[in-house]
Amino acid sequence: MLGLETAALLTGYAAPLIVSPGPGNTLLTSAGARLGVSGAARFWIGFEIGNLLLCLLYGLGFGTLLHGAPGVHLALKWAGTAYLLYLAWGFARAALARDAMAEATAIPFTLTRGIASVLINPKIHSMIAVMMAQFLDPQAPLVGQTVLIGLLFTAISIPCHFLWLFAGQAILRRFTSRRARIVQNGAFALCMILVAIGLQ
Repeated sequence: MLGLETAALLTGYAAPLIVSPGPGNTLLTSAGARLGVSGAARFWIGFEIGNLLLCLLYGLGFGTLLHGAPGVHLALKWAGTAYLLYLAWGFARAALARDAMAEATAIPFTLTRGIASVLINPKIHSMIAVMMAQFLDPQAPLVGQTVLIGLLFTAISIPCHFLWLFAGQAILRRFTSRRARIVQNGAFALCMILVAIGLQ
């Protein structure tokens, strides 16, 4: 059972990191701009499922596996880089698309894409790995703690991610001209490339 003090500390740790800019929040903003909050709901739900899955994985020992097997860590890093470049290519294709249908299919915002966006996101991996190392009590039952921390982390994530979705809908969705869409998608592509370079 998590005490109130631990829950408050965990919230203070997680909320600023979750709400800060990164590849996942860039995708959420793009989804909000393209589909609106309700249209992007499946992607958003997938995103939160991915967060919970990662919390469970790290809480139940995935972090230990990474420490003991540097090759797994390296493979995860390269998979994350490849995925970021793939997303950059999708945004570039959307920027170059001649019509709305081609743009919409460049990056499909589906439930499974939401889950994958988290499972391959290096920022979220590092955030959750550190969180579990800090907040898991080795003297208490591991599974119960992991589930509670995962649920709390997901509960914190939902309003933080909503802000990015809503910002995309409220701000970027107003700019509907082809030129504005090219600029938006080009900026999103550049963000993904810069993050991918930063991982190296």
